[in-house]
Amino acid sequence: MKRAIVIGGGIVGLSLAVGMARTGLSVVILDGSDQEPRASYGNAGLVWVQGKGANHPPYAQWSRRSASLWPQFAESLLAATGIDPEYDRRGGFSLCLSEEELEARASMVAKLSGQPGIPDDVAMVDVDFIRERLPKVGPDVIGASWCPADGHANPLFLNQALAVQARSLGVEILRNDKALSIGMAGSQLTVFCAENRYPAERVVIAAGLATQPLAATAGMRVPLKPVRGQIVVTERLPPSIAHATPTTRQARAGSVMFGNSHEDHVVTPGTTLPILASHAQRAIREFPFLASARVLRSWGAIRVMPADGMPIYARSETCPGAFAVACHSGITLAAAHAGIVGPAIARDALPGELATLSSRRFDAALAS
Repeated sequence: MKRAIVIGGGIVGLSLAVGMARTGLSVVILDGSDQEPRASYGNAGLVWVQGKGANHPPYAQWSRRSASLWPQFAESLLAATGIDPEYDRRGGFSLCLSEEELEARASMVAKLSGQPGIPDDVAMVDVDFIRERLPKVGPDVIGASWCPADGHANPLFLNQALAVQARSLGVEILRNDKALSIGMAGSQLTVFCAENRYPAERVVIAAGLATQPLAATAGMRVPLKPVRGQIVVTERLPPSIAHATPTTRQARAGSVMFGNSHEDHVVTPGTTLPILASHAQRAIREFPFLASARVLRSWGAIRVMPADGMPIYARSETCPGAFAVACHSGITLAAAHAGIVGPAIARDALPGELATLSSRRFDAALAS
């Protein structure tokens, strides 16, 4: 039986491992320690399409394709594992609190409108439309963009469900066995760790920010940067926010999560009072009832951001069978990674629709 090694046991790595294992490959995941930054645990869980790919339609199409696979993906995870990823697709708003925000959203919607292969379902909506669906929205909200394809999931339950499903498919997850490089041992593709080496027919690097240096050892260019995002979580509240926004969503258990900060090149997790305060101020302007909610916890997580913001899919030319995958939208793209990319890599290929999301775009930019 052919063997595949996936480096990284977060949502991206697990999704790819599940997709590869379904083809019959023997899959091993090499994961780090729990002390390492884990974006899979520190995000808001949005399955989001509006605004993505405004400057690159193939990215918009790819996000849409994955979002369309999410209902079946979530159902299959629940059926296979008994763990509900709590996927909810009721549509999402991007709320605007000023004329400047409203103009920026309208410009984005106009830019996406009529793009080939992209449903024309993102629209600017007025306050009456918003209040019909979000009755507790505040008076400072003056409009929004709306997309019925947007939703959210519980990233912790998604991570757990993927791990359980992976093991049920025979995937072996080895923790604290950190990969150092990928190369050829003679004619054999091999992952080199501090104490062990693992030969394989396929190797996929999906190790978050560690993907860049590891991919470089196999001749792949995957430029990434760290971005810290801070999030605040309230006590459990009665159902009040039926539709997610990029800054606020209510989990099925009742807790409200808010915050959408992006601190470029910050490498230490943690929170800062000014950013948490700005999150709270905006959340209260959007939903005034949150002013009386108790905050239970907050965190700052280090996330992956490709240099141009779009997913990167790389295939090594110097180490045949080696690939790398990196993205900021691991939740949104999980369904496509499990259902499309993983099986394609098992066949030693990348889907043709990802041609413009290949790492070769950075080689072209460097040459120019």
